[in-house]
Amino acid sequence: MNTDDLRRSVMAALAKITHPGSGLDLVAGGHVQNVAVDEDGVARFQFLLRPEDPSDLVKEARGTVEALPGIKGAKINVQLPQMQPPGGGGRRGGLKPGSVPAPTPKPGILKNVRHVIAVSSGKGGVGKSMVAANLAAAFAKGGQRVGLLDADIYGPNIPLMFGVSRRPSVVGEKGKEMIEPLEAHGVRLMSLGFLLDKEQPAIMRGPLISGVLKQFLEQVAWGPLDVMVVDMPPGTGDAQLSLVQSIDLDGAVMVTTPQEVSTGDVRRGIKMFERVNTRVLGIVENMSGLVCPHCSEPIDVFGSGGGEALATEMKVPFLGRVPLDPAVRQAGDAGTPSVLSAPTSGAGAALDQIAEKVRHTLAALVG
Repeated sequence: MNTDDLRRSVMAALAKITHPGSGLDLVAGGHVQNVAVDEDGVARFQFLLRPEDPSDLVKEARGTVEALPGIKGAKINVQLPQMQPPGGGGRRGGLKPGSVPAPTPKPGILKNVRHVIAVSSGKGGVGKSMVAANLAAAFAKGGQRVGLLDADIYGPNIPLMFGVSRRPSVVGEKGKEMIEPLEAHGVRLMSLGFLLDKEQPAIMRGPLISGVLKQFLEQVAWGPLDVMVVDMPPGTGDAQLSLVQSIDLDGAVMVTTPQEVSTGDVRRGIKMFERVNTRVLGIVENMSGLVCPHCSEPIDVFGSGGGEALATEMKVPFLGRVPLDPAVRQAGDAGTPSVLSAPTSGAGAALDQIAEKVRHTLAALVG
């Protein structure tokens, strides 16, 4: 079978997959574009993934194509739609690296929140939640009114990091009830972890994740805040798309470790935020070296300089390095962020400095 025949076979197979929402097949609905099959039998095409689409739609398309006779593999370029913030325009549109856009009012939800920033990473296990917790605690320590939204639905660790395990209460008159966020160390907190039993896993598909985030944004009595920090789940999935569609983000702080396996994933995360017109406030390099307790010599356990090199490559600010420090683990387990429990430690001081840089950037947005 020649490549033209294989291409027609691929198109026919994709046309048999029906979108559960629209009822149209992937070809008629415009999801699949630029289908081609190369001489090696590898099918290549673009897939337009809209925010309301099921998260496993691309996986289904790949499996269908790869099962076809004569097809040796599938290379899919997932395209995200260019989105404007609610109300049009907003501070995200047309940003250039390093520019400071003019402020715009928060539309609809979170209208009493002055700034909203996301803390994100390309992969799990790099200390993203730790950075989010310490940024929020540092802002509160500096006198700001702070909220921390734990959007990491599958790994809600913020309750542990702030030492809070009780359930939130419901306030307001009947028909207008709101969830009252919990508070610790001067930070107002909301997390799915407050609503689940201790060992209960969060098992849900993409649309349910979007629904949980929508509830946390619209039905939590956050009150007036100077800044809200959103601890994102790792990767570039439904939660990220739902957030940038729902609210007008001031920007994202990206967290990485020095090695290439982490910086490569963060590179993709940065490109995702750029594609949805959200500025990247900077990169934090976590686990950046360990001081040997016996000889005091630095040990680059995960390499060195990867975060700063990535920042230079992507033309975004480098916010700083956070060393491997036992105090960070102790602080997280004890429920008191390092900027409060160990402010003079290597990690505590570094996190304080990173928070100050982010605070300065946010202040420039209204200046």
